[in-house]
Amino acid sequence: MADRGEDEDLQMAIRMSMTPEPKRNKPRDEVAGVISGLPEDSPESKTRRRELMAAAAEKRMASIVRVSPSPASSPATKGVKKEAEVVKRVEELPLRHESLSKELSAEEANKLFVMVFGSEVSKDILAQWCNQGIRFSSDPETSMGLVQHEGGPCGVLAAIQAFVFKYIIFFSDELKELPRMPLNRGLGASSKSHSVPSYNISSLTEGVKVRALVRSMGEILFLCGNNKRAVIATLSIPENDIQRFEGISEEEQVIASSLKALSIESALDLLKVLRVETHTSETTAFQRLEALIPVFQSRMGALLFLISALLSRGLDLVQSDRDDPSLPLVTAPFGHASQEIVNLLLCGQAVPNVFDGRMDLGGGMFLKGIARNVEVGFLTLLESLNFCKVGQFLKTPKWPIWVVGSESHYTVLFALDPSVQNENELEGRETQIRRAFDAQDQSGGGGFISVEGFHQVIRETNIKLPADKLDNLCSAGFIVWSEFWQVILDLDKSLGGLKDSSGLMGKKVFDLFHFNGIAKSDLNGSQVNVGGETPLQRPRLTKLSVSVPPRWTPEEFMADVQGPSASGASDSAGKDTEVSKPEPVQHAPLVDCIRTRWPRAVCSWSGDPPSIV
Repeated sequence: MADRGEDEDLQMAIRMSMTPEPKRNKPRDEVAGVISGLPEDSPESKTRRRELMAAAAEKRMASIVRVSPSPASSPATKGVKKEAEVVKRVEELPLRHESLSKELSAEEANKLFVMVFGSEVSKDILAQWCNQGIRFSSDPETSMGLVQHEGGPCGVLAAIQAFVFKYIIFFSDELKELPRMPLNRGLGASSKSHSVPSYNISSLTEGVKVRALVRSMGEILFLCGNNKRAVIATLSIPENDIQRFEGISEEEQVIASSLKALSIESALDLLKVLRVETHTSETTAFQRLEALIPVFQSRMGALLFLISALLSRGLDLVQSDRDDPSLPLVTAPFGHASQEIVNLLLCGQAVPNVFDGRMDLGGGMFLKGIARNVEVGFLTLLESLNFCKVGQFLKTPKWPIWVVGSESHYTVLFALDPSVQNENELEGRETQIRRAFDAQDQSGGGGFISVEGFHQVIRETNIKLPADKLDNLCSAGFIVWSEFWQVILDLDKSLGGLKDSSGLMGKKVFDLFHFNGIAKSDLNGSQVNVGGETPLQRPRLTKLSVSVPPRWTPEEFMADVQGPSASGASDSAGKDTEVSKPEPVQHAPLVDCIRTRWPRAVCSWSGDPPSIV
């Protein structure tokens, strides 16, 4: 009778595993794992069903382990084989309990620690990365944004934030209606199939935000795992200690208590507390991430997610992605996330550069950049300072969302309307010419190419330059983009240029939003006021009105480059009255970043300037 009862328990566990959500049209008694007195869709009911499933399976597996192998001729052989098959079936089920996770080996833990932090890392940097949870802001006006502490893991949070914006802006209806939405629902959808969403932060429920976060984390991890797997890193907190509590706040208290004395100062410390598990099913990965939200909200959350992404990619592949694998991914002396970390989370590869493709240095040596189109992109202040060149893959992502990098911080820029990226005929032509030019640029983003490369650009883009202009451009032995571009602006369309007799190429006006999650005195979602004063900095959302002027004639373009202050009534005398230069407007470093995407754009906003630091 006992065996029969155990078999029934196991079968019930299997049925519950394969049917995570009870059918609403069945009486409660017909659903496996009924909990008396609880609504079938309540969180308590779901938690209890998971416990029953895990307990039944564990009980049966434990009894099978105790069975001694029978001789081949024994009548018990068939029973053992049957039990072995059941064990295999149970192992393949998406059971969610600690015994299914594993520890890293000492070698893996050491390799991981040195890869991230290096062999010599300060306690301050370790403290930054061990005290950053993945939490939404408590301020109503920024409740859709993740709160960031000073420095350190902001690159990880900004990348997650960019994907969260993707889901809550463009897929909010699906998040409400389909809580079990497949991961590739968002990946395969066309931006043209979505109307401009209405953006009302106050309408976002906690459930929608959590589901957006879960799908964002899951998408990034599968992206790192080449869409084949997601590795989730968690802590060795007994899951039973968490599941026995019914509220998230109580779960957080248990986790916080477990982490109270935890200090990560070496690979050995990491080895003691880290557990990892691999998922090849998007559904089970989602479920696991959702169950682990309190862990990712804890002070170890950002570091755990970075480790998850690195292990999803594979430590050996991460090292092969990099140009210099000897350097730590977290940069000294301030502990910032490197470009390799940001690129890993945005494109699935830990490449160190932001240009398209790879750059051939000769002798079999290459510099590696972005290899494919991306869902969300990247802009950087460093490009406006001519320190690098962001390629078209990152500048023109599928969705109008960009992580914005400065010298010391990462924030997020986004639009509500995908059409802000639509190009008219001449903009498309400019993109084509620029991409061909960049493909020949071996200067590391310096903006010049060889004469041989220039002739290749002309052939690819079907530009017919007059002999005198061609000789003049090639006279120095190399061709600079700014000089080439001025020639193209003055070259008639029939010859492959961009000159338009009207001088009007379609002015653009649209809105962008900028989110900076830094909160210098906002720790773990709690506002800290000193002497009743306002916190030093709080998460902030800024709306920017952006105007991109028409294409300019070469003279007008050069006048604009010299700065708005140089413009005046005398400057416009004798020029086409239809072409009006924009009035001088507000400026901030973020505007310089925006101009790397939309040249000559001008911006305005209300209140304090948007900050990217």
